[in-house]
Amino acid sequence: MNTGRDPGLQPERTRLAWRRTLLTLTVVTALAVRLAADGGVFGALVVGAAVLVWGGLLVLCWPRATGVGAARTGDRTLPLVALGSVGLALLGVLLTVRGLR
Repeated sequence: MNTGRDPGLQPERTRLAWRRTLLTLTVVTALAVRLAADGGVFGALVVGAAVLVWGGLLVLCWPRATGVGAARTGDRTLPLVALGSVGLALLGVLLTVRGLR
């Protein structure tokens, strides 16, 4: 009797989920850059912060999205990705509120 683990398609589903996460983060960052492009110094700061957060999340998610191994942060990857996603969302809200004035 074989008691080994049969993961089935779970690794592929996990890679696809991480790729969707990266795609979503890339689109949100591109939209933030587009909204902040003509915002002067404030816009430049927001663009810099958005690109910095996106780059950090890319480094965190890439190993899992490509299947080359676990992320470098071990079990802390998911909370860091969640924190980065919330940060990008707050930047978007800030840009939207600022644009309404």
